[in-house]
Amino acid sequence: MANKIIDLRSDTVTKPTEAMRDAMAQAEVGDDVYGEDPTVNRLEQLAAEMMGKEAGLFVPSGTMGNLIALITHCGRGQEVILGDNSHIFYYEVGGGAVVGGLPFHILPNDQFGGLDPVQVEHAIRGQDIHYPKTGLLCLENTHNRAGGTVLNQSQLKTLADIAHQHNVPVHLDGARIFNAAVYLECKVSELVAEMDSVQFCLSKGLCAPVGSLIVGRRDFIQRARVSRKMLGGGMRQAGVLAAAGLLALIEMSKRLATDHANARFFAENIARIPGFMVDMATVQTNIVCADTQKEADWWLQSLAGAGVKLSAFGSHRLRFVTHKDVSRTELEEALDIIKKLG
Repeated sequence: MANKIIDLRSDTVTKPTEAMRDAMAQAEVGDDVYGEDPTVNRLEQLAAEMMGKEAGLFVPSGTMGNLIALITHCGRGQEVILGDNSHIFYYEVGGGAVVGGLPFHILPNDQFGGLDPVQVEHAIRGQDIHYPKTGLLCLENTHNRAGGTVLNQSQLKTLADIAHQHNVPVHLDGARIFNAAVYLECKVSELVAEMDSVQFCLSKGLCAPVGSLIVGRRDFIQRARVSRKMLGGGMRQAGVLAAAGLLALIEMSKRLATDHANARFFAENIARIPGFMVDMATVQTNIVCADTQKEADWWLQSLAGAGVKLSAFGSHRLRFVTHKDVSRTELEEALDIIKKLG
């Protein structure tokens, strides 16, 4: 195993900055379950303001945040509409169904992670004794399995308008929503304006060590706080974590364009290597998906032995993610290693 590791598995591997560590050490804290942690309160207020929503809730993870949103929006037995390649469906252990008793109504995601408005319209079901009533529409932006692709304001509004016409709320899994806003060169509040709730992560490209936030209407967040407690997500002196989250929002959201430029550089160069195929139209933010002639497992093992870590999205599909802790020089080194192995 090489001594140096170039880790392209995910932006979740980012380490907190020194400024974050200092802020964590100096954080003013209290008991957050009682609402008495001033640093958590500041983080929740700032998150809500940046997203243009009334209130926010700090949670341990994005998966818990999405689950809280599902069970807070829906009554037991109501149906959730979401994409067949969505993170909630693919990677969150069926939590909405297991914990919330919520059946999933799956629709096909398109190349960029979107849903067909006509199919969404047809999928919404009203009150009838033969089937569950639709309780929620879930969207994802950026879309992980599509390659970090972005839905714009118009696309989101079209889908949200359909749901709202049927009195169905819309939840956005916006784990990397700041990446989407940077790509579209818009304010994140403009991008999520039509969403009833949004979950976004602090611990991916924003580099905080842990944590996500849910934002929405004040009454929704009050109910979500109860759901968080039920799931064991109520934390005590969580200001130690929230202090890093504040810097993630204030400072680290400003540097995401660098990750996007690095991803484009990496995509353009790996596409020139024989045996690799990249759909450049999907390289929009910090994720690069490449189809390979050799099996993905062969690449995972071979590259791990050479000091490069990555992940797979199928038997012949690899995923590379750029982030703060991988430089342009290291990407060049990774490309050289891939060329030699290929």
